[in-house]
Amino acid sequence: MRGDFLMITMDDIIREGHPTLRAVANEVPIPPTAEDVELGKEMLQFLKNSQDPVKAEELNLRGGVGLAAPQLDISKRIIAVHVPSVDPEKPENGISTVMYNPKILSHSVQEACLGEGEGCLSVDREVPGYVVRAARITVSYFDEKGEKHKIRLKNYNAIVVQHEIDHINGIMFYDHINEKNPLHLKDGVLVIE
Repeated sequence: MRGDFLMITMDDIIREGHPTLRAVANEVPIPPTAEDVELGKEMLQFLKNSQDPVKAEELNLRGGVGLAAPQLDISKRIIAVHVPSVDPEKPENGISTVMYNPKILSHSVQEACLGEGEGCLSVDREVPGYVVRAARITVSYFDEKGEKHKIRLKNYNAIVVQHEIDHINGIMFYDHINEKNPLHLKDGVLVIE
């Protein structure tokens, strides 16, 4: 494991089949170490770069909205998410943060999925099927200063965070897809386009 990421690229991201992706990651000390804080910043910067058309092309990055430390072969409970708000009037509708030791405290009975399915930077293939998750979640996590936060997320933001928390628990998104009938949805599941 190297703690000296200058800039994360696709070469740093391990792919499905790698054992680290199936391991339950270790909690990080709170407040996080300088190395863990730096790692979090690099992870968030990677997501921002991957969403910038010029930088993404220059660095050959696939676009991503979330990244978990295990995807970098670092088995720590650190995730970064960067979902810009689609409404410039309401920047609070987006989420851009690094979470240390995130935990889902509660979730809605209402379920949701993305209409186009989910993708993952560690999976180089299309995996058709609905990934059904909770539509709303309450998450607790620590920030880089070691302060505890509790936030409520819904719909797309909730799905992104659940996908990343799965990574620190050794779960891949396609584990949630109904194998026999990948495009079957029970009544009442909210489909987010």
